[in-house]
Amino acid sequence: MEARERILAVIRHERPDRIPCDFWGTPEVVEGLKKYLGVEEDVELWKALGIDKIVDLTPSVLWVPVSRFYIGPPLPEDQDIWGVRYQRKTYLNGKAAYWEVKEHPLAHLSTIEEVQDSYTFPKVDWFDFSTLVEECKRYQGYAIQCGYMSPFHTYTTLRGLERAYIDLVENPEYVHFVLGKIVDFLYALHEKLFEAGQGCIDIAEVTDDLGTQRGLAMSLKMIEEFLVPHYRRLIGLTKSFGIKVFHHDDGAIRDVIPLLIDLGIEILNPIQWRLPGMDPRALKEDFGRSLCFHGGVDNQETLPFGSPKEVEKEVCFLLETLASDGTGFIVAPCHNIQPLTPVENIIALYRAVHHYGRL
Repeated sequence: MEARERILAVIRHERPDRIPCDFWGTPEVVEGLKKYLGVEEDVELWKALGIDKIVDLTPSVLWVPVSRFYIGPPLPEDQDIWGVRYQRKTYLNGKAAYWEVKEHPLAHLSTIEEVQDSYTFPKVDWFDFSTLVEECKRYQGYAIQCGYMSPFHTYTTLRGLERAYIDLVENPEYVHFVLGKIVDFLYALHEKLFEAGQGCIDIAEVTDDLGTQRGLAMSLKMIEEFLVPHYRRLIGLTKSFGIKVFHHDDGAIRDVIPLLIDLGIEILNPIQWRLPGMDPRALKEDFGRSLCFHGGVDNQETLPFGSPKEVEKEVCFLLETLASDGTGFIVAPCHNIQPLTPVENIIALYRAVHHYGRL
């Protein structure tokens, strides 16, 4: 089977020839692996490690740098399409870097009237997706992911994390108004994106970070009031184009999984199995008929600080639990592999999938 066939088979709960695997890593990790393996291109890296890569061609709708599809008004290097400003922070003694938010554009606009008078939401005509199909054709044989819709994460980035959660209690009408504007844009943008894809897009992300290391970040009642109508709308759009719905949600999120299934998500990531309520055996038993799990390999402990043997052992454990029926699981790190991760551990991950994941 080709990589795309293998990925789509397990999402549909069909048995592939082998449990597939995906890769997420920071740019520094990608470049380090290429150097170690003596390859130059991303596809060569995936082939060298036997990765069934889900190729992400999503236009950046948050963060910097802005999307290659962006044709709107010129923006400073440190500003995204929402007016959020960032600063580049280094770590690991300058060997790696992230863009961190330094300015939230709605931080000091606390009424609907102030937002209406002083803030400009991004516009769909700032994007041109005419080259998308050609980009997809460069990755024949791989599943294509294109689309990122994260209503509350976008809200927290515009408003500031602490202030955003306070708003849910003290300023609910404001939250409804701003979320509505965010989702109106995301809906229209992705409708245009999916139309431009002409059937080439396999997967798109409708997501939000609803979890912490101990449980949900907000109550189910708040999720239902503020977010569920928007999720239904965005998931409905995605499915209307025959695109599979991927949901990334860090943390201990078991309590919200039944609601996510009801909303129509099909792929759940990242499965932080060491957290409360996230035991993979129980997740598979309770939700495995509805979901394809993606992720699982711990990059808080095992990948960065374990041994290759411990990585192999964890991959085996995940295959025995999340792929106990021979499908419904894509092995991958729980999030982007970080630069402090030994190369030997990364290689051990993918070798283990190929050795133990054959059916």
